[in-house]
Amino acid sequence: MGKNGPMPDFSTWIAVNDLISIGLVIIIAIVGRFLLVRLVRGVTKRAVTRAQTRREHQTNAAEKLLSTVTMANNERYEQRATTLGSVITSVVSIAVWTIAVLTIMDILKVPMAPLLTSAGVGGVALAFGAQSLVKDFLSGIFMIMEDQYGVGDLVNTGEVTGTVEEVGLRVTRLRDATGTVWYVRNGEILRIGNQSQGWSTAIVDVPVAYDEDGAKVIGILETVAAEMATDPDYADVLLDKPTVAGVNAVTATAMTIRMMAKTATNQHWAVQRSLLERSLAALGKAGVRSPAVYPYPNGTGS
Repeated sequence: MGKNGPMPDFSTWIAVNDLISIGLVIIIAIVGRFLLVRLVRGVTKRAVTRAQTRREHQTNAAEKLLSTVTMANNERYEQRATTLGSVITSVVSIAVWTIAVLTIMDILKVPMAPLLTSAGVGGVALAFGAQSLVKDFLSGIFMIMEDQYGVGDLVNTGEVTGTVEEVGLRVTRLRDATGTVWYVRNGEILRIGNQSQGWSTAIVDVPVAYDEDGAKVIGILETVAAEMATDPDYADVLLDKPTVAGVNAVTATAMTIRMMAKTATNQHWAVQRSLLERSLAALGKAGVRSPAVYPYPNGTGS
């Protein structure tokens, strides 16, 4: 007997057996979620630990360059594993508690048919209204899983070319060469070109007079390539010794010799400028003439 009258009898509302069943469902849901989340975090933690260990064991420049060539970017692998672990944890939590709520409603004899019918109709309406959102999320998950690109990569999405600043499940943020920030929905990216994955290629076309000795010019350029390969300033940039491919084109006034070099990602522009500068200086020192400039009938140069 309470101070203000008799205590309410909850057994008239919910049977004791039902209360026990609901309690068991809640306990099982809590324990099940805990175990599943712990499993996901354990797998993610092991993946991150492996990535960290591999990164710590890279003690010299050669190993770091090899890691770049094989696209074993451990930092990005770590970020990818952490992101996927977070997503999977959220999905597991939602799934476990949804099943638990439906089970409790069944125990309480709540009519499920109208609820499921309403949920089905609402789900269809939501699917039509949010199909683009679902498409964006699924595309984002697969982009992260497949490591199509990461923060810092220079990519071409077809509509815009820029550096990736943020990779989300729905939107990717890019900044182009002018500084403009672009927000690209993941579901709208049909193709993507990644200029930062693996390595880049520096291509230099060196023009000389069309009647110069090609073998002599190639020999000079090979010397330039060898000197640049041993330059300590480019030890962490060049992945291999630059090569002289040979004569690439001949016109009425010029012969073009092509040089190529495999570089670390996004480092090919600096290598191209340096190769061209060194090549022109070496050719000028050796007396190799540049392409001739013929006057036009009006007296101006070409």
